[in-house]
Amino acid sequence: MQESKDLIEKQKHSEKVFSGKLLHVYYDEVILPDNTESSREWIKHPGASAVVPIFSNGDVLLVSQYRYPAKQIFLEVPAGKIDKGEDPHQTAERELKEETGATAKELYYIGHFFPAIGYANEVIHIYAALDLTFDEENTDADEFVEKKRIPFKQAIEMVHSGDINDGKTICCLLRAERFLKEQGKI
Repeated sequence: MQESKDLIEKQKHSEKVFSGKLLHVYYDEVILPDNTESSREWIKHPGASAVVPIFSNGDVLLVSQYRYPAKQIFLEVPAGKIDKGEDPHQTAERELKEETGATAKELYYIGHFFPAIGYANEVIHIYAALDLTFDEENTDADEFVEKKRIPFKQAIEMVHSGDINDGKTICCLLRAERFLKEQGKI
């Protein structure tokens, strides 16, 4: 998409107001396209990778985990933040292994998206993982997940019915569906 210079805001001043293990919050003063001033509060995020693990029969492997901010359990694709020194592909491999115990002989980059453009710079890179093999899990010490293997078609139906309601997972499953159709796998 082509940018219109009439929409771009210019940063006048930036101040980090919080720095945590994962997130950094900034308060910026900006000059709007009409030369008036305003402020923006936003979160700096290192980015993340998400993986859609797909079995040869078309089943998908999802994980259930409790998400503290929402105070509920979500059915999700394996995903996690990009660690320092990693690229998105390496993060996808690591997260797939940590959350499911799987490795993929074929790991395809199928796109990216911005999950919270109004207040964060986070970008999530999406991968389809095929030809899976399993080993012992190496889950993060503070992360508890349950693996759920379901038919891919059922996962898509769960997206449309609202049973899968994590935005990241919705986006990833729909992108994977298109990828699999283009590859002639579904």
